Amino acid sequence: MLELISEHSCFGGVQRFYKHDSATIGLPMRFSVFIPESKDDAPLPALFYLAGLTCTEETFPIKAGAQRVAAELGLILISPDTSPRGAGVPGETDAWDFGAGAGFYIDATEAPWSKHYRMESYLHELRGLVTQELPVDAARLGIFGHSMGGHGALTLALKRPDVFRSVSAFAPIAAPTRCPWGKKAFGGYLGADQAAWRKHDASELMAAASTPFPQGILIDQGLGDKFLAEQLYPEAFEEACKQAAQPLQLRRHAGYDHGYYFISSFIEDHLRFHAANLGGLRRSA
Repeated sequence: MLELISEHSCFGGVQRFYKHDSATIGLPMRFSVFIPESKDDAPLPALFYLAGLTCTEETFPIKAGAQRVAAELGLILISPDTSPRGAGVPGETDAWDFGAGAGFYIDATEAPWSKHYRMESYLHELRGLVTQELPVDAARLGIFGHSMGGHGALTLALKRPDVFRSVSAFAPIAAPTRCPWGKKAFGGYLGADQAAWRKHDASELMAAASTPFPQGILIDQGLGDKFLAEQLYPEAFEEACKQAAQPLQLRRHAGYDHGYYFISSFIEDHLRFHAANLGGLRRSA
C-alpha cells in the first residue's frame, strides 16, 4: 500500500512523494511521481528516472525541470530512491563507500549487502506497484537515468526490452567493469567473480545483443565532465552499439559538466525522444 507523504500542484498536474513497505528490499522505500493533468481516466505512458550517486527520490523532481514538458506530452515521471535506507550495514551513511545513495541498481549477492540491496528486483516491484495503483500504462514504459542511474537504465532496458520500450541516459557509467566506481561497487556487492560483473555492464550486454531498440538510444555526455575519462567510458558503449547494429545518438557537448545544470539543459530532448517512442505526444509543442 502506498503512503502519500506530500502532494504539490505542478504545471496543471501533481508532483507526489510516496513511501511504501518493499517486500523485495525488506525496508520502507520512497519514490516520487509526477502525474500530468488528464481529461479522462485513460492510463498514461510513464518514464522511470534513475538518479546517480548520493541522490534520493527528491533529486530529479527538484533539479531537472522536467515537469513542464512532461505535462505537455502527457508523460508520468517516476523516480525511486537510489538505495535502501536503514539497512544497518557498515558505511551506509557514506555514499562513496557503498551505502546510502549507491545501490547501483543491481541485486547484491554478497553479505552484508545481499539482505537489503536488491535494487534491480525492486525496480520491477515498483513497476508492478505503480501500474496497479497509479494511472500508468504498463505497455508504454520507458527508462532513463544519470551517471550510476544511467548505468541502471541501460542495463535494465537491455535485459528487459519487452518491458521498457524506450531508453536514454545522461553521462552514464557505461562500462562499470572497467572503471574505479564500478569495480569497487561490483566487488563489494557481487564478489570477486568478474563473470557476474559483466552481467551488469551495459557495454558487455550491448555487445552480445542484436538491435534491441531499433528506434534508437539517446545519450548525452558533457565534455567538461570531470569523471568522463576515468569513470564513464561512453566510447565503449558506442563501440558495442556498432557491433550490435544498434542505432545510437551519442551527443557530446563542449563545456557541460556532470551535474543537473547539464541535465536540465537537455531534459526536454529526452522527454520528447521517449514520448515519440511511447506514443505520448498528446499536444503539439
